[in-house]
Amino acid sequence: MKLLIIWMLNAMALIAVASFVPGIHVDGFVAALIAAFALGLVNALIRPLLLVLTLPVTLITLGLFIFVINGMLFWVVGSVLRGFIVDNFWHGVLGALLYSIFTWALSAAAQQLLGKK
Repeated sequence: MKLLIIWMLNAMALIAVASFVPGIHVDGFVAALIAAFALGLVNALIRPLLLVLTLPVTLITLGLFIFVINGMLFWVVGSVLRGFIVDNFWHGVLGALLYSIFTWALSAAAQQLLGKK
C-alpha cells in the first residue's frame, strides 16, 4: 500500500515538474505513472552502476557530476517513453533537480500524514 502511495506521489511530482519547466511535457496522469515507474527502475538499476563508473570524475568535481548523471538519466527516460518528453539535456538536469526536491517533500509529507512505519 505504501509503495503505491509513493508511486502516485512521484507521478504527481512529475506533473508538477512539467508545469514548472517549459522543456518537459507530460501528456497525462497515466503517462506520469509510467514515467515515474521507469524513472524508479532506472534510478534503482542503472544509476548505481554509473555512479561507480564515474567515481573519479565525481570526486574531482566534488560531487557536482552527479547532477549530470541525474539529468542524463531523466533525459534518456524522456526520450524512450511516449507521453513524457524532455526537450534537451539541460531541461533534464533542471527537471531531475526539481523532481528530486518535489518527491522528497511529498514523501516527507506522506510520512507525516500516514505515520512512520
